[in-house]
Amino acid sequence: MTTSAPTPHDAIIVGARCAGAATALLLARAGLRVLVVDRDRPGADTLSTHALMRGGVLLLQRWGLLDRVVAAGTPGVRRSVFVYGDEREVLDLKPVAGVSELYSPRRTVLDPLLVDAARAAGATVRYGVAVTDLLRDPTGRVVGVVGRQRDGRRFEAQAPLVVGADGLRSTVARRANARLEHQGTSSGSFVYGYFDGLATEGNEWFYRPGGGVGLIPTNGDQVCVWVGAPTATFMAARARGLDRWFDERVAAVARDLTARLRAARRAGPLRGFPGVPGFLRRAGGRGWALVGDAGSFKDPITAHGITDALRDAELLARAVVRVHRDGADEAEALAAYQATRDRLTVPLLAVSDAIAGYRWDLTELRALLIAMSGVMKDEVREILDLPSPTLVTV
Repeated sequence: MTTSAPTPHDAIIVGARCAGAATALLLARAGLRVLVVDRDRPGADTLSTHALMRGGVLLLQRWGLLDRVVAAGTPGVRRSVFVYGDEREVLDLKPVAGVSELYSPRRTVLDPLLVDAARAAGATVRYGVAVTDLLRDPTGRVVGVVGRQRDGRRFEAQAPLVVGADGLRSTVARRANARLEHQGTSSGSFVYGYFDGLATEGNEWFYRPGGGVGLIPTNGDQVCVWVGAPTATFMAARARGLDRWFDERVAAVARDLTARLRAARRAGPLRGFPGVPGFLRRAGGRGWALVGDAGSFKDPITAHGITDALRDAELLARAVVRVHRDGADEAEALAAYQATRDRLTVPLLAVSDAIAGYRWDLTELRALLIAMSGVMKDEVREILDLPSPTLVTV
């Protein structure tokens, strides 16, 4: 049996997490008929550092959603503490464009919030649909998707644009033959855990040669604690047990933190990510485009993945609306989207690749983090320079 979308769609978005849901929201608010499909279940959790950099917060504010993030109990952070070995540096956040705090929502909060907003704007969202291939017309242009529903039935839907927001192992990117345009050489492994009763001064980052530890306050009065190390160490960590490895790495990188964690209570098991080198794929082609990790993946040590996903959603939506509403040439619009994305992403990929290799000393690391901060400031300027009001209205 085959089930097809009952009404025509202007765009099909594969993936309903932050990149896909944000793209759907913006396109639907602009009047496009949008279908979103996702293989997972609504509200499913996923590995994440949770942190929104200033650009991500500015975009949520721009879309009228920041108040909802705050109302969900997401704590605001006005201070970042960097500890290099035994040296401590405190940075207080300076307000920019009305944003005076950073936020790190759980993905069980942020992703459903964006999906709900997309639905309210008119997008159709279907879970339990695993896309397995792309449909093409006789000229080779992508014109839709085909896949399987959770009950085993075939699924097929057509639209003039398919957006891959399906993560770093994107089916859309693979089936579209999206060219790899940048490939990193380094990656770091991460182990995450959530703690109750752990007081912080804000976001806290600890570094020593060979490792890093981060504390990120999130929903439910919990703190996400991550431990990072070279990918080569992860297999040994799994063999010995993540709990033991986590404790040992915290003690090696942030000795003063050990007592604080013992006084707190860990909520649930630790989860691990072995690491993947950063990459950049071609952003789009005839009838298809990529956003989020599907198009560009950076090592989690940058804590910048969500912000880039939201930024790319805004940039791609603007390009698609120019084609759909204003009659712009598709190839030129997608090329402009890629040019802006790449200009903001490639420098961050280079810095994150250097940090993820863990071959730095603390002096070198400071220089890398300063460079990363400069790239983020460029991104904020780009967002602030976008025409206002945004391409859609709340």
